[in-house]
Amino acid sequence: MSLPLPVEDRLAVCTWSLQPETPEALLAHLKTIGISKVQIALDPLRENPAIWGRYGDLCRESDISQVSGMMVTVGEDYSTMEAIKETGGVVPDSTWPENLANFKENILVAKDLGLKLVTFHAGFLPHEPSDPAFAKLMNRIRQIGELFGENEMDLGFETGQETAETLKDFLDQLALPNVGVNFDPANMILYDKGDPIEALKVLAPYLKQCHIKDATRTLEAGQWGEEVQSGTGQVDWKDFFATLNQLEYTGTFAIEREAGEQRVEDILAAKNYVSDLVG
Repeated sequence: MSLPLPVEDRLAVCTWSLQPETPEALLAHLKTIGISKVQIALDPLRENPAIWGRYGDLCRESDISQVSGMMVTVGEDYSTMEAIKETGGVVPDSTWPENLANFKENILVAKDLGLKLVTFHAGFLPHEPSDPAFAKLMNRIRQIGELFGENEMDLGFETGQETAETLKDFLDQLALPNVGVNFDPANMILYDKGDPIEALKVLAPYLKQCHIKDATRTLEAGQWGEEVQSGTGQVDWKDFFATLNQLEYTGTFAIEREAGEQRVEDILAAKNYVSDLVG
């Protein structure tokens, strides 16, 4: 199997997966892994300039390039599926003003790094336009999307918290060309929201970036599945890359690992797995 562009030129690492306390620690991990592209977590740079202020300069000195950024929202509680539904993304009224202020500041950080794409979890999207929360969420995401558009940046929703059809319907109605999806096949499994390959086909018009992450589906309704090392879970990676090839996708693949105690080793294993699979 081959892709339109060599896979080694398209792999990046999600920096939060490595849990670095300093930019120097991050660069050391990247050297071990052998990947020189990153999706950078923007919030540490915004919150801790004393530690992360030289990040951009250090990356330029080490030939590390930024393919995208990522933001988190205030007050997210992942303790249970129900808790994250109530607290995730820009859904809660109590955290919206702070989240909007953070988005505006993160745009400045992203611009300074020369980013063209930033992703985030929008929160659980209502299934029906008649839902009272639908118009509120649409308005908030339109504000954010337009802010990014004014700064010549794309915005990507993380997939998984709703079905692909619900997300596509929302994006269709939003109708902002700079807003799309960061497709994470594992999240479709973790949240038990459908088959990742079929979801990929549904969301194809909105693809901005893909994550490399794997998972196994829950056997208990209402519970999360389990994230596992890429290549050992239930994502059909051969079909995944074949589908992207058919779609003529030429974007990047950011390796994400949010579980386990061997992050560097697992990310390196994911890199080798993907390289062996697609050549």
